[in-house]
Amino acid sequence: MKFPLSLPLPPRPSTALLAATVLELVVLTGHLAAYPFGIAQERHARRPAPDHQRHAPGTSTGLHHLPGSQDAERPVVLLHGFIDNRSVFVLLRRALARHGRRHLASLNYSPLTRDLRTAAELLGRHVEEVCARTGQREVDIVGHSLGGLIARYYVQRLGGDHRVRTLVTLGTPHGGTAVAPGAGIHPIVRQMRGGSPLIEELRRPAPGCRTRFVSFWGELDQVMVPVETACVDHPDLEAVNVRVTGIGHLALPVHPAVATAVREALESQRTREGTAPSTGTPSVA
Repeated sequence: MKFPLSLPLPPRPSTALLAATVLELVVLTGHLAAYPFGIAQERHARRPAPDHQRHAPGTSTGLHHLPGSQDAERPVVLLHGFIDNRSVFVLLRRALARHGRRHLASLNYSPLTRDLRTAAELLGRHVEEVCARTGQREVDIVGHSLGGLIARYYVQRLGGDHRVRTLVTLGTPHGGTAVAPGAGIHPIVRQMRGGSPLIEELRRPAPGCRTRFVSFWGELDQVMVPVETACVDHPDLEAVNVRVTGIGHLALPVHPAVATAVREALESQRTREGTAPSTGTPSVA
């Protein structure tokens, strides 16, 4: 992946935090305006191939393809965070589409879901539907916050690694976060806290997991406490952690620099050779 390894010195922490907070408020305002448009589940009509374009099972259907562009044909499933919906990915979705991604699908899971495992099972059914509709054997997933944790559980504990080639997470509490709004009220949020049974379950061995992980974590993410909890740290997982400077939690799915880095991560055949998990490098600003 082509991430910048040498960046200018960031501004003083107080100035950077203030700028990030202002940006978070701007993003929140825009997202609240777009939220109603993402409440309904996305609808897709399966388009059967003409007889002369049909392929054997497991290959593409009759959708138009870019010759030699396997990345463009592999679907990308977008999974939102807690009390959110698919509208959070409007800008990222446009960025991926502009660079040739033809199959983009979003999944809304109910905020009333009481167990992350239930949401992971729903994700598994959705992935199977996407593969059947597009004729592809694998998908990529991009998950924001809780969405990334749901996707990780599906990959690591429900056998989803045979379907998911790359899982990109944005501000996901892989190690559990000490900041969890409503943690004493909502069960699924309690599962995101450090030391929860679910977080401990994800620490269990996962030998042979085939999915590669790319985790973006923000130095100024006030929802991830500590911020390094958004890094994947597991000896059995192929993972690279990408430090994001200058922005907070809500800006991760909408920032253009992050969108570019996500696209490059999805297009990369493998994580960077020699990059150990949880080092916090490379970076994007």
